[in-house]
Order: sequence, then C-alpha cells, then structure tokens
Amino acid sequence: MSSDSKKRKPKVIRSEEGKRSRHEEQEGRYYSEEAEVDLRDPKKDYDLYKETCEDLQKLMAEIQDLKSKGSKDAAAEIEEKKIQSCVHFMTLKKLNRLAHIRLKKARDQTHEAKQKVDAYHLQLQNLLYEVMHLQKEITKCLEFKSKHEEINLVSVEEFYREAPPEISKADITSSDPHQQTLARLDWELEQRKRLAEKYKESLASKEKILKEIEVKKEYLSSLQPQLHSIMQASLPVQEYLSMPFDCMHKQYEIARHLPAPLYVLFVQASAYSQACAHMKSYSQSYRQDKKLVVTIEGSVEEAKALFKPPEDSQDDESDSDAEEEQTTKRRRPTLGVQLDDKRKEMLKRHPMCVSLIIKCKDCSSLYLTFYFLMNLNILTVKAKVTPASELVNAISAGDLLNPDSVLRCLYTGDDGKRTPNPANRYQFDKVGILDLSDYISDVGHPYLWVQAMGGLHFPTDQPQLAVIADNALSASHMEKTIKLLRSRLLSRLSLHKQFASLEHGIIPISGDCQNLVPAKVVSRLSRWSMMTYEDYLVLPYTKNVVEGGLAQETDHYYSLMIERGTAKLHGAVVLNPGYCSVPPLFSLCLNWKGNRSSRNDENIRVMESEINVYYKELSGLSPGFQMLTNQIQRLCMLLDVYLETECHDNSVEGPHEFPPEKICLRLVRGPSRMKPFKYNYPQGFFSHR
Repeated sequence: MSSDSKKRKPKVIRSEEGKRSRHEEQEGRYYSEEAEVDLRDPKKDYDLYKETCEDLQKLMAEIQDLKSKGSKDAAAEIEEKKIQSCVHFMTLKKLNRLAHIRLKKARDQTHEAKQKVDAYHLQLQNLLYEVMHLQKEITKCLEFKSKHEEINLVSVEEFYREAPPEISKADITSSDPHQQTLARLDWELEQRKRLAEKYKESLASKEKILKEIEVKKEYLSSLQPQLHSIMQASLPVQEYLSMPFDCMHKQYEIARHLPAPLYVLFVQASAYSQACAHMKSYSQSYRQDKKLVVTIEGSVEEAKALFKPPEDSQDDESDSDAEEEQTTKRRRPTLGVQLDDKRKEMLKRHPMCVSLIIKCKDCSSLYLTFYFLMNLNILTVKAKVTPASELVNAISAGDLLNPDSVLRCLYTGDDGKRTPNPANRYQFDKVGILDLSDYISDVGHPYLWVQAMGGLHFPTDQPQLAVIADNALSASHMEKTIKLLRSRLLSRLSLHKQFASLEHGIIPISGDCQNLVPAKVVSRLSRWSMMTYEDYLVLPYTKNVVEGGLAQETDHYYSLMIERGTAKLHGAVVLNPGYCSVPPLFSLCLNWKGNRSSRNDENIRVMESEINVYYKELSGLSPGFQMLTNQIQRLCMLLDVYLETECHDNSVEGPHEFPPEKICLRLVRGPSRMKPFKYNYPQGFFSHR
C-alpha cells in the first residue's frame, strides 16, 4: 500500500467514530427528552409554544423594519436579533420533538389498551360460543325422541295378558314405567322375530307358487296354437250353427279403433242383432239374427295413424325443405282454394265406418253406412236399397228409393238437412259454409236418430264440451229405429210395385179389402203421375190442405185422373214419408158440367172424407201397405155412385149417360142433398153414413 492510502485510513476511522458519537448523543438526548416529557406539563409547553411564536413574529417584524431603514448601525442589531430568532427556532424544534414523543406514547398506550380490549372480546366470544353450544345440547336433549316412540306397541292390558312372565315381570314393571317400557320393547322384539320367521316361510311358499305359475304359463303358451287350429277346424260348424264366434272376435278387435259414437253403435247393433234372433227354442235364443248384419269397414291402419304423434327426423326435414323449395317456385293458392281446403278438413270423416244390412223376408235389403265427422262431432248415414228382384220401371216411383230421400222423416220433422250440433254453426262461419245441405251428397245425412243410435245427444240449453257416447241412449233407440227402418223399406218397395200398376191403369186391391167395394166398378184410373210441391201449391182445390199445414216440402206429391164417360175426376195426393202409419191425403176436383170441388160441392167434400177420414177401413191387415190402392179403388166406386145418383135432364133426348147400376136405398138425404156413398156388404146396396 502507498503512503497516501495509509494516511487516509485513520481519517476514515475518525469520521466513523464521529458519526457514532453524534448518533449516541442524539439517542441519549432522545431518551433524556423522553424522560423530560413525563416531567413537563403539556399545557405549559403549549403556552411556551405560543409565546415563542409571538416573540419570533416580533423579531421578524423588527428585522424587516431595520432592513427597510438601511442604516449601517443596524447590521449589528440585525445580527443580534437573528441570534435571538435562532434561539426561538431551537425552542420550537424542541417543543416539536416533545410533541411527537407525547404522540408516540399516546399511540402506544392506545394500542396496548386495544390489545387488552381485543383479548377480552375474544374471551367473551369464546364464552358465548360455549354457552350457545351448551344450549343446543340442552335443546337436543330436551327434544330427543327415542325410536321406541315410533313403534306402535300393544296396549298394556294386552301385553300383560299375552306376554310370558319371564318377559312381563309384572311385580317389577307394574310400578316402574321405565322397566315396563323396556319389557314391552322386549316383547315387541320377540314378536317381530316370530313374524320374520313367518315372512321367510311365506317367501319360500311364494317362490314355489311362482314356479308353478311359470310352468302353467308355458303350458298355456303351447296351448294357444292348438286352440287356434281347433278354431280353424270348427269354422264349418260355426257357419252351420250360425254361431260365427271367430268372425265376431275379429270384429271386436277391429272395433277398438272406432271412435266412441261408432263403437257404441256397433256394440248396441250387434247386441240387438243377437237378442232379436228367432225364438224357436231356448237353445237358439242367443243366435245372431241373420236379418240384421253389422260389419266394420275402412282402413284400420289409417285409424291407428290418427293417434300416432308425427315423427321428427332429419330425412323429414330434408324432405320438407325440398317441398318448400318446390312450393316457392309454384304460385301461392288463392283464397278460394284455401277455403276449399279448410272446408274439406272441416268435413273430414273418420277412416273407419259401420255398416248395417237390414234384410226383409222377401230378401230385399237396406244398406246403411254410418260415418263419423271428426271435426263436427256428428254421425251421418248413407243408404242404399237392394230389392229382392228387379223392379218394373215406374216413372212416378223414381224418388221412392232414392238414397237421399228413402230415410227422410223416419221420425217426424227429421229431414236430415241440418246439423244437430249447435256448435257447428260457429265452425261453419269460419270456413264459409252457409248450409250443410250443400254437402249432404258427400258426407251423408245427419239425422237425429243416427245420433241417438250412436249415443250422441246435443242439448240446446247447455254447450256440448266433448263427445260423450251414451250406451243407454243408443240401446233405448235401437229397437224402435230398426223396426222403423225395416217398415220403411217394405213400404217403399210395396209403393214401387203399386205405382208400376197404377201407371198402367191397374188398381191392385188387398184380399182382405175386396168386400169394401162392389165387384163391378165402371170408373177407371186413366192417369197416375208425380208432381212437385210447387205445382201442388198452385192447384185451387188444394188450398184447404195447404192452409191447414198438412202439406210439407218433405212429402211426396202425385196426381191422378179417374174417368167415366165425359166426367173426369182429378185428384192431388199428399204421400207422407211415414206411409202407411200416416195415411195419404186426397184433394178432389170433378170436371163435369163445370169444375166441382169441396168448395162448391158438398158431395165432393163427402167423397174426400170417405177416403181421408175413414182410411182405417181401407188399411186392411197390418202393416197395411196397400192402403193407397184401396183408397183409389174406393174413389172409383164413389165416382160411380156420384154420377149414377145425379139427376138426369129429361129435356135431353136419348139414353142416360150414366145409367143407375148401383142399388141405393135413398138417392139423396137432407137439405145438402147428400148421396149414399157407404157400401154395405154382403147385401150389395149403398146407404148413407
């Protein structure tokens, strides 16, 4: 090392020693001031601080004045005042140190006090937690419920009566409730052990029975094919005995897919068919009636598809996208096309239907097909008549067997042109259907009796919220309706044959009514034809019938003409759809020496009453289907009596145009000159009623 470095090193040591000595002085002074703080009064230090500040302020002001004067003698005075000011600054500095020391001591004391408070608070929290824990434990103990309280033990009397002495211990338990409860629990345990043993025995017995059931199931499953083969082999026997059990079973399987009204109709019609079989013997009383055949038609798969939810798949989405692309290229359907689609949807029929075949003794048949309109909740029917043999063409009988009119007014006022469901009117308004009669040819006739056969009832005083098919309603109407349908078929076929004869001028008379007319009747039927309702209304001699409300638009109208010589008797006939329970109604007009009708000739009125009022004499034996021809034959007889009893004009030379061939007791009677129209058999004369 050089000499210079050796000389500098002691200086460094001295400087470090100097610094250390100053630091020690400061610490010593600090500790002395800290001890001084305890001896000094803070209020006096505050007063000293204020005095020092005031003195310092005065000295500064004096120095400012001396400097502003700028005299040479003032420099020494200024220097002296500076020294005084420094002394005051030293005082302020000391007071500042003392204040900081006091502040530090106050903070330390506050911190120690806070620590004590925190320690006390923590002890308090611990104590409170222990108290809360103890309270919870006490509550648990108070609320504790033993498991034995949930057990329904036997009564004390039953326990002492049934429990053995080694368990009951009556001498101990009778006075100690705790021991009594323990004894009762022991007895309960003993009973449960016994029941557990019985349970195991029952399980073993159950397993044994299940195995036996499985064996029997296997036997029955193997028996099913054998039974099926036996049923197939018995089909000829079923057909021979008229007991088609296999066919009926299949029909009832298919019937499960019918809507409720059609199902009720099928069940009730099948039940009636079986009940009204020919009662030849007790053993045959449950045979199915061959004259009423009930079948189910339509697609079962489509019926099942109605209840299946649509399946969503990617293929369907792709197909629908392709269809949308094609439809966007096409023109949008017009409003009329949309309404047509809505109407078709509104009038949509269920894919399955029920058919009834009503047969008569002459092998003629009436085919009825019943449909269910799903959106309208009503039943409709379509009819078809199949005669036993080919009928002779009759122009006037063209409307008798028409499917649209053959069932008209089966019950009074039921023409089948209006929907029986009041709710349909609001549905029709939405799709623009004015009247259901415009669509009758497509959907069928919604007769009221059809609804009753399906168990449907639509009251007008309360809304029908859902379709409810009532079996009792269907059963109460089934027998009467089937009889009316069979009677309607026979009456229409009989009328058809009668009209064919009347068009050729032949009047067939039933054998039991032969004695109501004489053997010889000169007047003959020259014309029988059909007429419209409008033509009937304009006839002058039918006004009484029209004004009396006896002619309705649903009736059939016919005209006839009976001739004898120059006399021509015109007649208008109102034939009710309910013929022959409702008799035909005749209105007459005689064209001979002027026009004579019931308005101007009392005898014409009597002729009308002989036919219209005394129709029961002409009905013959039940059911009286030939009432019409019997009435026409009597009308021919009445015309003969009218003409032969008419006074002859003696001024005219030559023979009488209508020579008297009938034997009459009196030609006229009373002031109205009534003629004798009543024929008396077997005497063969005519008299007055």
